[in-house]
Amino acid sequence: MEKLNFDEAVKMIAGQGGVYKPDGYHFLREALDHTVNQLRKDELIEHRHVSGPELLSGIIDYALKEFGSMAVAVLDSWGITTGEDIGTMVFQLIEVGAFGRSEDDSPADFAGVVNLREKLLAPFRPAGTIDLKGSGDEGNEPPARGNQPAKPSEI
Repeated sequence: MEKLNFDEAVKMIAGQGGVYKPDGYHFLREALDHTVNQLRKDELIEHRHVSGPELLSGIIDYALKEFGSMAVAVLDSWGITTGEDIGTMVFQLIEVGAFGRSEDDSPADFAGVVNLREKLLAPFRPAGTIDLKGSGDEGNEPPARGNQPAKPSEI
């Protein structure tokens, strides 16, 4: 199959009533480039195949870099909520000739690998627990009110 221009491939997929927005495919392409560049840096290998789990890791890294705490919302707006969605998109691009594949590649390479939403939200969750009861011997006393006026029953 002849390799198809990426923009034409996205138009073709979108024209078939695809679930994912065109911007999601462009993000996928950028995240793949990011992943390849990271692998080259880490491994000093000029060109090699990127596995499903490697791509998912790169997607998370790139989404956090580009969108920060809004990554989940942005990907959701494109219809991308799971690693399986990424696999579906990759194989749609393979089917129309925009991406290549090895004989071992399968959509199952993206299934159950990572909880995409969890990984994208994790850096923004509090590191520890919050003690709402206070500390020491106060028991169940509410925290001090600062400059709030006293209640009539306290006067």
